[in-house]
Amino acid sequence: MQNSDVLIRNATIVNEGRQFAGYVLISGQKIMEVGEGEPPTAIDCRLIDATGLLLLPGIIDCHVHFREPGVTHKADISSESRAAVAGGVTSFFEMPNTQPQTVTLELLEQKMELAAEKSLANYSFFLGASNDNIEEIVNADPHMVCGVKVFFGASTGNMLVDKFSTLEEIFKRSPIPVAAHCEDEATIRANTGLMKDKYGEDVPVVMHPFIRSAEACYRSSELAVSLARMYNTRLHITHLSTAVELGLLSNSLPLEQKRITAEVCTHYLWFCDEDYARLGTRLKVNPAVKSASDRAALLQGLIDNTVDIIATDHAPHLAGEKDATYFKAPSGTPLVQHSLPAMMQMVKQGKMELVTLVEKMCHAPATCYSIEKRGYIRPGYFADLVLVNPDAKATVAKENILYKCGWSVFEGTTFDNRVEKTFVNGHLAYNDGVINDTIKGLRITFDR
Repeated sequence: MQNSDVLIRNATIVNEGRQFAGYVLISGQKIMEVGEGEPPTAIDCRLIDATGLLLLPGIIDCHVHFREPGVTHKADISSESRAAVAGGVTSFFEMPNTQPQTVTLELLEQKMELAAEKSLANYSFFLGASNDNIEEIVNADPHMVCGVKVFFGASTGNMLVDKFSTLEEIFKRSPIPVAAHCEDEATIRANTGLMKDKYGEDVPVVMHPFIRSAEACYRSSELAVSLARMYNTRLHITHLSTAVELGLLSNSLPLEQKRITAEVCTHYLWFCDEDYARLGTRLKVNPAVKSASDRAALLQGLIDNTVDIIATDHAPHLAGEKDATYFKAPSGTPLVQHSLPAMMQMVKQGKMELVTLVEKMCHAPATCYSIEKRGYIRPGYFADLVLVNPDAKATVAKENILYKCGWSVFEGTTFDNRVEKTFVNGHLAYNDGVINDTIKGLRITFDR
């Protein structure tokens, strides 16, 4: 045994479709042993009594925006990874719309170096697609890069890929998964014109789902799916927001055999268009949060395996930036600290089984992206683990929000569960409100 060995005992382990009382032995960065009941022999190591606690694999959030480099007044890798581990998130994939935009492999490696110095959680970064960087995409190392992000709609910056020939080349030649933001730009522009004709510059935020409409989402997703089928591309559709898009997906194959997968984000499962009246532009995200019937359909899509992953699209902005008129307020909301508690709350409300939560937030991201030795509680895997108290109450308030932007759409919400401890590669990064940042996370690698 090593001095760093840890034995978590008396836990309720939730893993691979099962829930059972047992123990996990951690040695160094890895899980050494997983068992039911009590450990067979006395072990000389640090003991953690997890009586009354749930032991889950660490959450893998495959869709975040941590804003570094270039937009660090809103967030940075250090601040947001601290919020992540406080929320039970042990690994993240970050998006390319930073400044400069991550559209070359050299810039991608620079972000990896930043994360190695600053991130408490494990990390990977998407390469961004543009109209003229196909050679960068083709030369990406499938073992070291999570995927390429393609903006079918101009959600952020000028990364819109609007040349069909370029899209064809990406879908035909990419050696890494294609993650697609699907909103049809022409539809959005037409809807924006209609709203401006009616309201001028004072468009109410409740019109957001009419501007960035279900039709805009479907048209774009349909194009992405048709290209993926044409070229047998490994396509992942990000942040589904509509019921109608579910018709483009299938649950006829197990996840490991799917070539087309999709994610939904926490806010599309928790909120609907009725919440704009209360939250205003703080709920302005792209794609837009839509109707209660869309929300119900997305939840059902998760349960029946039409939808594969729960992510966050964590996208912080300063409160002063968000609290502006509709066109001036940027889209995006911070979520990485509160996604697991929110989804646990939905489990307690009977909307989802706990094993489904673990499948969609831990196992499925690992399977979908072929992550090496993460996402499951298995011997030989990295000890990315989270202990959750399923009966403790925790109210979201400014004093316990760790986002650099300092606010949350969940402010004032009391969750009937609380993240107690988070292990990243065997390191206790978060312990009952205290963060230990002495050891940083690792670069995620992929079995491709």
